[in-house]
Amino acid sequence: MNILEFSLLVWLGSFSAGFIGALTGLGGGVVIVPLLTSVFDVDIRYAVGASLVSVIATSLGAASTYIKKGYTNLRLGMFLEVATTIGAIIGAMIAVFVSVKMLTIVLAIVLIYSAYLSQRPRIEIDQNQPADPLADYFHLNGTYPTPDGLMSYKVHSVPAGFSVMFVAGILSGLLGIGSGAFKVLAMDQAMRIPFKVSTTTSNFMIGVTAAASAGVYLARGYIDPGLSMPVMLGVLPGAFLGAKVLIGAKTQILRIIFSLVLVVMAFKMVYNSLIGGL
Repeated sequence: MNILEFSLLVWLGSFSAGFIGALTGLGGGVVIVPLLTSVFDVDIRYAVGASLVSVIATSLGAASTYIKKGYTNLRLGMFLEVATTIGAIIGAMIAVFVSVKMLTIVLAIVLIYSAYLSQRPRIEIDQNQPADPLADYFHLNGTYPTPDGLMSYKVHSVPAGFSVMFVAGILSGLLGIGSGAFKVLAMDQAMRIPFKVSTTTSNFMIGVTAAASAGVYLARGYIDPGLSMPVMLGVLPGAFLGAKVLIGAKTQILRIIFSLVLVVMAFKMVYNSLIGGL
């Protein structure tokens, strides 16, 4: 395979990752890392470096559309970014001392759990429950557009959501996947805000989280421009397309396909690691 064929295939894979990442809020990195390591035999640390670039591109591509439409809760996103940014820096510093096989096993576990989360039934919003006092204090409650007009919602369990965000930041810095699954988990399951608000706010946040850890990988020499360029050029248009589709689309079928892909990639990465393929 020559460099042109390699770049074209990486671009196609990255385009799909950007589309799925923007549509589900999980971040394109959750596909990019296993794609590069399992299909193209890229060292996982360089794959993580390229993935961090893709996560930033996914966030930039999707966030502008979501903010214009009024889905993203900017105040909540910036509040939770305090936890994820600190966690991302810690994760990136730990990553350089962790073995490749260990990183692969951790990533496989995260992939399988992400697949589970994407199929987990969502808790209905209970407007009668009072908001968390911290949410009232920091003005984190908001509204989002629906076919029936603007719908208000309340944010719950702020400390629990903040703690999950810290773990998500560590995983982002360690694995370069943006940890959108855990961000969506924190907002959708723990903080009980609408799913579309969770995914759009997650897309806004993952770029900041990835940027915090990308500097560490860049300093360590794990961001290869030749690999990162086709990844970024593919992810960005995919993210724009995914952002436009999300607003009016039902994503259940896509979730099922995405979950199957995650599980297959997870088992393939574990297999490659156990036989010394990585």
